[in-house]
Amino acid sequence: MGKNRLEALFDGVLAIVITIMVLEMRSPAGHSIEALWPMAPVIFSYVMSFIYLGIYWNNHHHMLYVCDKVTGSILWANLHLLFWLSLIPFTTAWMGESRFSAQPVALYGFVLLMASLAYWILEYRIIVSQGEQSRLKYAVGKDWKGRLSMLCYLSGILFSFVSQWLALALYIGIAILWLIPDQRIERSLRHDTNG
Repeated sequence: MGKNRLEALFDGVLAIVITIMVLEMRSPAGHSIEALWPMAPVIFSYVMSFIYLGIYWNNHHHMLYVCDKVTGSILWANLHLLFWLSLIPFTTAWMGESRFSAQPVALYGFVLLMASLAYWILEYRIIVSQGEQSRLKYAVGKDWKGRLSMLCYLSGILFSFVSQWLALALYIGIAILWLIPDQRIERSLRHDTNG
């Protein structure tokens, strides 16, 4: 099976998720720029979640670029990832509207953790389908970025009950780590063409 439908589904669902997220934002009551100030947590939550969705979109396309065939387990792993990403609008809205209360921040971190785990499962299923000579396996190596991300999300969940700001700092730190599309795959492709 080809990967075009998988990519199209991912693109379509992410477009809907982003649309839902922006539609959840309500316009301010006032008519001046100062009326936006009480909405700062909602706007911040939206921006952070938009960046996360962009990171997943970029890296998903990079990962599928080296995927030659799609198996049933890859389809299910992709749907598993989309399930967790589809929860981001809900957790984003709750976190922003609660002004970063502990439980919404923890739930946001839990959804990020589960999305990260789902991405890792998808990556693993692609590697298994490619066999021992997997280009993706070569590209991601030990996947320290993925492991570090999951550890930081778990830490953020726990820290959210002590300091929501520390939890948010961890979530932002991981977003910064992944902001540039995963260069490991591009390096691997360059190595394949040169070597």
